[in-house]
Amino acid sequence: MAPTVEVLTSEMVVPAEEAPAGTIWLSNLDLAARRGYTPTVYFFRPNGDPGFFAADVVKGSLARALVTFYPLAGRLALDGAGRVQVDCTGEGAVFVTARSDYALDDLMREFVPCREMRDLLVPPAPAPDPPCALLFVQVTRLRCGGAVLALSMHHSVCDARGAAHFFDTWASIARGDAAAAANAPVPPCFDYTLLAARLARVVLYDHPEYKPEPEPVDAATAASDYASAVIVMTKAQVGALKARCLGASTFRAVVALVWQCVCRARALPPEAETRLYSMIDMRARLDPPLPTGYFGNAVVRTSVSATVGEVTSNPVGHTARRALAVTSQGDDYARSLVDYLEGVDAMNLPRSGISRAHLRAISWMGMSLYKADFGWGAPAFMGPAIMYYSGFVYVMNAAGKEGALALVLSLEPESMPEFRKVFAEELASLDVI
Repeated sequence: MAPTVEVLTSEMVVPAEEAPAGTIWLSNLDLAARRGYTPTVYFFRPNGDPGFFAADVVKGSLARALVTFYPLAGRLALDGAGRVQVDCTGEGAVFVTARSDYALDDLMREFVPCREMRDLLVPPAPAPDPPCALLFVQVTRLRCGGAVLALSMHHSVCDARGAAHFFDTWASIARGDAAAAANAPVPPCFDYTLLAARLARVVLYDHPEYKPEPEPVDAATAASDYASAVIVMTKAQVGALKARCLGASTFRAVVALVWQCVCRARALPPEAETRLYSMIDMRARLDPPLPTGYFGNAVVRTSVSATVGEVTSNPVGHTARRALAVTSQGDDYARSLVDYLEGVDAMNLPRSGISRAHLRAISWMGMSLYKADFGWGAPAFMGPAIMYYSGFVYVMNAAGKEGALALVLSLEPESMPEFRKVFAEELASLDVI
């Protein structure tokens, strides 16, 4: 019999102190973000403490974190013109406790992001349209004494870096850091007018990533039919790969190899177009830069196209140089995009899957998500609870393995076995010292 999860309690957690009221205007980048919740999971090993992930500690620290991150206790709403905004109502976040007959080692061995795992470990969320809550949390105690902490946060409010900022602050409050109990280590910034369109709009780029694909998306992709996998690259493998991609960042080097292997696994014809999509954090790239604690969506979609033959027949270093185009944008690109979005219906942009020939790669590297310690140790694993469609890869630091990376990938079910094979062959061919 498959392990199950039993929900024990479900309640609303409100800020521990009175928080600011009013409304928060959202930028065009917030409106252009995927309209929905981003569910993530964190697996924790038991440490012998009888208070390990006690519900009152987790709930109490969440209430204090919501004082500083008060928009998360509000509701997505519409202004008088029908534009999405946040109403800071202080109604709170949904907090669920549950128990499961899973053991942590079994769960970690079986886990891949999919609907079944999301439905087991993440609290159900409503339709992501106004009015709706912005944050859902579930603590699931496991048979072995371990725990799973799951979050589901509305993407219209913040991107992954903003979510990491909140999560790190919440964890520091839970473990009793005195400074964090009063204020976030880095105060969050909710002034999204910093990304407002200019009065005299200047659109310098075409921004095809925000337009419908010219060709129809494959039926299988549109139906979100995928297989997913979690693959770990060791520190030595990452170093050897970067040595083949001189001058490339770690992210570009890894994505270049994944792109090559995906094209091979899909058996795409050499003359076919393949496009690499990504999301780039613009906080430090703007002039002037955004405040360090900027909490909203500050990422922009980018892409580069090539023929399948160019991607697969050249050394991985060539493909990494090709991928430079998706990570090199600066202030003029971001401001052009914000101005472009001012002239379109940013709330109803295409947000479906991508063509079977393409790949979307997202970096979660350098974020503190996998280190978050609530007082009982860092997670044994963290990652997305679900993938939304085929052709998606997250690149993140591997929990507990300094310098190693975890790739969380989704592909068409018929392509995944071949991808695993060719990717393993490529890793084995690296000159690992």
